[in-house]
Amino acid sequence: MSQFDYGIVKNPEIFAVSRMNAHSDHVYYGSKEALEIRENEFRYNLNGFWKFHYAKNYANTVKGFEQEDYDCRAWDDIRVPAHIQLEGYDKPQYVDSQYPWDGREEKKPGEIPERFNPVASYVKYFHVPEQMKGKRLFISFQGAESGLALWMNGKFVGYSEDTFTPSEFELTDYVKEGENKLAVQVFKWTSGSWCEDQDFYRFSGIFRDVYLFTIPDIHIWDMDVRTLLDDAYENAVLTVDLKASACGCVKLTLKKQNDIFYEEELALKENSHFEISVKQPELWSAETPALYDLLLEVFGKEGEKGEVILHKVGFRRFELKDGIMQLNGKRIVFKGVNRHEFSSVTGRYVSEDELRKDLMTMKQHNINAIRTCHYPDASLIYQLCDEYGFYLIDEANLESHGLWNDSGRHEKKIEEIVPGDRPEWHDMMIDRVNSMYQRDKNHPCILIWSCGNESFGGRNIFDMSQFLREHDPNRLVHYEGVMYDRRYNDTSDIESQMYIPVARIKEYLANDRSKPFISCEYTHAMGNSCGAMHKYTDLTEEEPLYQGGFIWDYIDQTLYKKDRYGKEFQAYGGDFGDRPTNYRFSANGIVYGGERDISPKMQEVKFNYQNISAKVEKEQVTVINKNLFVNTNTFDCIVTVQRNGREIKRYSMETDTAPLSEKTYTLPAAPESRPGEYVITVSFLLKEDTLWAKKGHEVAFGQGVYTVAEEEKKCTCPVEVIDGDFNIGVRGETFDVLFSVLDGGLVSYRYGGVEMIEAIPKPNFWRAPVDNDYGNYMPIRYAQWKIASLYLSHRDYLQKKTYKPRLEEKENSAVITFTYVLPTMPTATCDLSYEVFGDGRIKTTLSYVPVKELGDMPEFGVIFKFDADYEYVEWYGNGPAETYEDRKHGAKLGIYKNKVCDNMAKYIVPQECGNKTGVRCAKVTNRKGRGILFTSDEMNFSALPYTPHELENAAHPFELPEVHYTVVRVSKMQMGIAGDNSWGYPTHPEYCIPTDKKLEFTFSFQGI
Repeated sequence: MSQFDYGIVKNPEIFAVSRMNAHSDHVYYGSKEALEIRENEFRYNLNGFWKFHYAKNYANTVKGFEQEDYDCRAWDDIRVPAHIQLEGYDKPQYVDSQYPWDGREEKKPGEIPERFNPVASYVKYFHVPEQMKGKRLFISFQGAESGLALWMNGKFVGYSEDTFTPSEFELTDYVKEGENKLAVQVFKWTSGSWCEDQDFYRFSGIFRDVYLFTIPDIHIWDMDVRTLLDDAYENAVLTVDLKASACGCVKLTLKKQNDIFYEEELALKENSHFEISVKQPELWSAETPALYDLLLEVFGKEGEKGEVILHKVGFRRFELKDGIMQLNGKRIVFKGVNRHEFSSVTGRYVSEDELRKDLMTMKQHNINAIRTCHYPDASLIYQLCDEYGFYLIDEANLESHGLWNDSGRHEKKIEEIVPGDRPEWHDMMIDRVNSMYQRDKNHPCILIWSCGNESFGGRNIFDMSQFLREHDPNRLVHYEGVMYDRRYNDTSDIESQMYIPVARIKEYLANDRSKPFISCEYTHAMGNSCGAMHKYTDLTEEEPLYQGGFIWDYIDQTLYKKDRYGKEFQAYGGDFGDRPTNYRFSANGIVYGGERDISPKMQEVKFNYQNISAKVEKEQVTVINKNLFVNTNTFDCIVTVQRNGREIKRYSMETDTAPLSEKTYTLPAAPESRPGEYVITVSFLLKEDTLWAKKGHEVAFGQGVYTVAEEEKKCTCPVEVIDGDFNIGVRGETFDVLFSVLDGGLVSYRYGGVEMIEAIPKPNFWRAPVDNDYGNYMPIRYAQWKIASLYLSHRDYLQKKTYKPRLEEKENSAVITFTYVLPTMPTATCDLSYEVFGDGRIKTTLSYVPVKELGDMPEFGVIFKFDADYEYVEWYGNGPAETYEDRKHGAKLGIYKNKVCDNMAKYIVPQECGNKTGVRCAKVTNRKGRGILFTSDEMNFSALPYTPHELENAAHPFELPEVHYTVVRVSKMQMGIAGDNSWGYPTHPEYCIPTDKKLEFTFSFQGI
């Protein structure tokens, strides 16, 4: 094709014109010295400023801009790589399954929007670098979204689609002496965009690196390296297949550090196959990512210099054996996450620093697997996953969710689905898996190829899977969508389903054991989520065919934006005026956007994914080693003993538990006899620094608790009761309290002469809904409990009755009880009782006899308001991160401190957060150390700057009001936050508040 025809952008059968064949991602250098310092004479970086023109559609582009004599120097400048939407053109748009043009233009698959379909025109003026002159010249675009047309000095060079794999073209016939003009048009939506309906922000432009490259006279175009282990997993054959530009010779050297295992100079043909026997290589795994250096020194027939290639080799064997996925002969469990390539600063162009932070964070929290959702990532991640040790599902660029999963307004027909069985989409699909496979095939971290995501089924996807099997019999093929279309069930070697509850996984495997099962997406991490995750990880130990899952997802897809006052915040779908949009659904991460810091959910993930379990009892610990290849003696084992939260002893303990085994050890410390609560913590720590953490980093822990009883101390200080007409007062030596008959509650608590409370404490049955609550309609189902919390009263409006407080005087205390009427249908009541002791302690009891018709409630407790100066929090309970009934397994029982503001988790939409379970005592104080102490046998506790109702009313953190109070909630229980998915599944019943009998909650508070 000598001229560009815009019609190809709309034609699914044309997705590449004059694009070079896909090949492995190996990097070549001119010499070993150049390799050592990473100075590559064969590459020239074109990143930087390019000339730029934006048009909202093709009709508004500058015609002829690509011509050599058309001067574009007056155009705007734009950075490359970058999304144009983050450089001031167009705007980011977040949609999930719906297509971004839905409701704006009516289009059928293959057709593309015409009214609004931005076209980015780029121009780069450059001189060919001196070292590249006289050689064949090529250009590589590592990623452009979503279609790219290229001209050089006015002549059409080629065209390419597939946003997420390289597009490379030869420029040799178009280059000239002096200044050259490179012109590119990038089309936001092409026919291929029907296969790029992923759940992500919709961007466009040249968003990955661009570089020129040349090749030496003899060059390795492609290499295919495989490690074939014998059936005993002891010895291996390393096969190396090379495609060369000419015949010559190659010197192969295999070494690890200073040990050379093979070295030989061999004849090189245009297609060469070499085999190297390796005795007892150290095997690669996520636990022990052992890599060997394969050095290729390439020369011409006469010995002239060619190139030098260094490739990292990991010896490992992945297979389906006896119906179970195994790595090096061991059953593997994927403790994974789905990871979008995403930065709050640069969108899908992620810096190396950001990428390394991701991988280090994952390793530190026991994540061992990544699914590249739902496209191939930039090349660097595969290299780093080889080094850090991760198992990857590498996924092809395919999702057509919006064509088959709709709102129900229109009937969807199988024959209309893309790619389905439609022949016009077949070659594009094969091209996409081929581009992924050829580039990434040599990375040991990749265990599984995936054909894409949520694109239903059909012949085309089956053929994609067959292509992968034919080219790579040493990996498995994954595709989740066959569960919707079983016509080609063999598309996937693995039964893969998403967001299916554990009970249904068990049910499925009870009836069909033909394939191993994974959850390719599970425990949807939207907002305050990941409740009951432990049920899935427990299942991996109970059911051999269930081999783990991948959390959705790793990072919140949020972008920096400024509010009307110029303050930065993390923006989500809809914040850019983008419509249609799926709003907050862009934020599902276990790390926040922005600085990529961990969210409280990560505490639970780390525990559930840990490879060592410690079942701690009073005198012994049973260590269960779930590692496949690592003995526990490779870690330091530390035992600590705390009494009432304070550490009193610390020991080192030797362990020697082999992989996949368990062993019981006697603890080094005898049980304590002094009264108190004792917590024994057994921790496993890194013995040495690693790539991803320093020595001493904790990889696993277990805790055990026992109590030595002590006699209850009774208060003997007298109290004075003042039984007034409108108020009941109680006084002691250092305090006085006032209960109002008219206002119906505790209106004053002065301790040491200082008023402590800012509002009447009230029964509370509500929490600010979390994202999962909205998804399962909790606010609708439980709405009466919000009304009850806001508008309960000691007056019964319907019966024209006022409940007077009841006073009972005891020897050294006084009990004042209020009855509150709840504005529910039917009407209910609850009692809040205060027993005031002479030392200023107030024992408080909330009681409620359940009304069957009302069901359970989100929370059962009492809410307080204190002055915001009480901003320091200390608690003895679960921590350090927030915990909930269904997300507390990863917490440690101990004493923790922070500030009230620290308990506001950075969820992208304000919602319930900061709760602490298992709290024995907690206090909020000012900077002088004065405040209130709360105690209970065990309670939920939170201290936040806002009430639940203020949190609920804000769609962004900047919408929250100015801080005036410290709001403390103490409760018997709060319902779990759920998380099987965020669009229907409720909190599991065992994590809801039981209402089959009377509810009663007792705690005490006292001034400090």
